[in-house]
Amino acid sequence: MLFLQELLITPIKSTSVNQKQRNLVSVLFYLILSLGFALFYGWLGLQKAFRGEYVVQDDAREYVFWMQRFVDAELFNQDLMADYFQSITPLGYASVYKILAYLGIQPLLLSKILPIFLGLIMTIYCFRLCMAIFSVPLAAFISTLLLNQSLGFKSELISATPRSFLYPLLLAFLYYLVRESRLKICLVIVLAGFFYPITLFISLGILLFRMPRNYALIATTVGLGFLALLPYALMSSQYGPSVSATQALTMPEYWPEGRHPFFNHNLWQFWLIGQHSGILPPLLPPFIWLGLFLPIVLRYPHRFPLVRFVNSNIKLLLQVVIVSLILYFAAHAFFLKLFFPTRYTVHTLRIVMAIAGGITLTVLLDGFFIADRQMQAAGNKRRFGSLALTILVTAILFLYPNLSGRFPTTDYRVSTEGNLYQFLQQQPKDSLVATLADEADNIPTFAQRPILVGREYALPFHIGYYSQIRQRTIDLIHGQYSFDITSAQQLIQKYGVDFWLVERTAFQVEYLNKKTWLKSFQPVFAEAVGNLQQDKIPAIAKLISRCSVLETESFSVLRADCILTSPQPQPPSSDR
Repeated sequence: MLFLQELLITPIKSTSVNQKQRNLVSVLFYLILSLGFALFYGWLGLQKAFRGEYVVQDDAREYVFWMQRFVDAELFNQDLMADYFQSITPLGYASVYKILAYLGIQPLLLSKILPIFLGLIMTIYCFRLCMAIFSVPLAAFISTLLLNQSLGFKSELISATPRSFLYPLLLAFLYYLVRESRLKICLVIVLAGFFYPITLFISLGILLFRMPRNYALIATTVGLGFLALLPYALMSSQYGPSVSATQALTMPEYWPEGRHPFFNHNLWQFWLIGQHSGILPPLLPPFIWLGLFLPIVLRYPHRFPLVRFVNSNIKLLLQVVIVSLILYFAAHAFFLKLFFPTRYTVHTLRIVMAIAGGITLTVLLDGFFIADRQMQAAGNKRRFGSLALTILVTAILFLYPNLSGRFPTTDYRVSTEGNLYQFLQQQPKDSLVATLADEADNIPTFAQRPILVGREYALPFHIGYYSQIRQRTIDLIHGQYSFDITSAQQLIQKYGVDFWLVERTAFQVEYLNKKTWLKSFQPVFAEAVGNLQQDKIPAIAKLISRCSVLETESFSVLRADCILTSPQPQPPSSDR
């Protein structure tokens, strides 16, 4: 038992040369092991990313599609959605894709392989930060393992969106902060502003909290942060102003079943578990919640002797939590000015809980080893209790993700509409597609052609952008479900639509009822449902056989010029 304890839970001590060599071997072993698991989990994600020809991560679609301009400048020329998402994309994030696109790496491909590199960088900084707080390599390994597993149950890292950069950047900032590396702190601050501004706000808050009297460093980092944010602020302002809290309260898009639900009449759900408003982070695996018990075990050094190796840097974890909560409530008070409140807690609490959980579990294991030896010395027949416990903990720690049935959670979207994409790719690059089908979200990425509207791109954040999207959606619902072909013809002429994509089930009541995000567009949505309930056939439905230029198992593609030249379809005769 003593050998096993020394093998697994040996603090790093600066003593003899031989001891230093053993320390180095121990640190390298656990660091390599940590990187090995990060690489393994990344490989599991890659397996899902390349399981088909048309696969893309859900959130990545918002950023990948317009970045195809880096490969072909003629794509999405003067397209509203491409211009908008380019304006709200941080400059540093876009620059990475742009540079690698020039080197021949397509944006879609990069979005799939980038998470592995981000995960490795994150793991290195998490390991080093934990070692700077608690000089036990096993704890650093467990912390990195918990963090990688926790991210594997969500899609923050795998999405390769700007928020994926929060983890390596914030962990790098925290590590350099405890090392007081001022130059590197400033560098990370700049990168945070260029890649994910929320990371900048969190970092500056922690710096102010930890070094309130270091005026020179604070002034420098605030200035650099402002300069890094300036391009992002100027670009996104062209579609401003952002929606205010008063406006959002009246918009169905921000209520349950809306495009971006935030408000909820149930205050319990709103403040505790709301996806964008709640304070409790949905964290897995279960061992990560052991971090809550760290303050308790730190109070009993006589029972858990290993806690004496926890140094004063442990206060950093509490400081991160305090700053996150302050920003959380500030984001509630200044709705959308600081973006959604949960962005300031879910990521930081995941990091804090992973590090605290790794330290707690290591201290508890050491305590159980000591208790087991004491019982054996006292003649107790219960032997090998610590060995059994170690095996059980190891099994749960390593195997839980695989036994959960949903690891890794990637939110990759797989499409089988290859024929549709190939057809659209053969059309002029400015061909505009109108459709209410969910497939609209995939067309810009896989077919490289613009769409009139799409749920994934209907973000109700900036009035200048969303007012146009809202009007487009209202016009499209009205045009597709009206009995008068004039409505569809007017939409085609108004927006320059080239193709109308119709799903085969589009004229069934259940089809519309399942598209909850469309319920925000009243009264046209209710009118469309009412018309279908009366078994009336919309004008577009009567033109499918005449105007269709492509038929797939699920869709019909109609030429817009055919719809324009079609006379008003006659209602069926009432003669029997």
